[in-house]
Amino acid sequence: MTTRINREATVPAHAAAVVDLLNSRAYADLADKLDTAESAAEILRPFGQQDGVPAQQRLDLVRAVRSDLLDLMDARDTSDAAGNWAAFTGRTTSITFQQDFSTPGQVGLRQVTGDPVVGRIIEDVATLITAGNWSRLRFCANEVCRAVFYDTTRSRTRRWHSYEYCGNRTNVAAYRARNAGCDGTSTA
Repeated sequence: MTTRINREATVPAHAAAVVDLLNSRAYADLADKLDTAESAAEILRPFGQQDGVPAQQRLDLVRAVRSDLLDLMDARDTSDAAGNWAAFTGRTTSITFQQDFSTPGQVGLRQVTGDPVVGRIIEDVATLITAGNWSRLRFCANEVCRAVFYDTTRSRTRRWHSYEYCGNRTNVAAYRARNAGCDGTSTA
């Protein structure tokens, strides 16, 4: 399963779910999607949310975890990141996993305590980290936008969540600013 954005079919489903969770926050001119029961259920469905309204306690914990993850993405240096990872670890201590060797030749983790939806969020984040893909999660370079996206480029240098929207607008604005004093005539 891949993300809903067809042109980015290489985004793994667990990464797309984390991106959707991070983009559920209020940003730009968008409201927090966890504030309405219907949109909260849709955002949390990939993490195991059953049909119906998510409990307020679950939503509060999801918001806190989301905030920790956004702080991790926004960390400027390794000391900030270390403190943010410690905060995330502290927030998730109520969720524990146990090794499961029930399938011959395989080992997995099975959640034994804590909220199952938040546990799945943690599992998906751990999968990104283990695969070396946490750094592929980025904020859009457009300061007005700041949408989170999964960078699918080989060089991991993508800057915009959508070049057609944010990249083009930013580049055109920069070009116009550079040429604002020019009237197009040459004085030779």
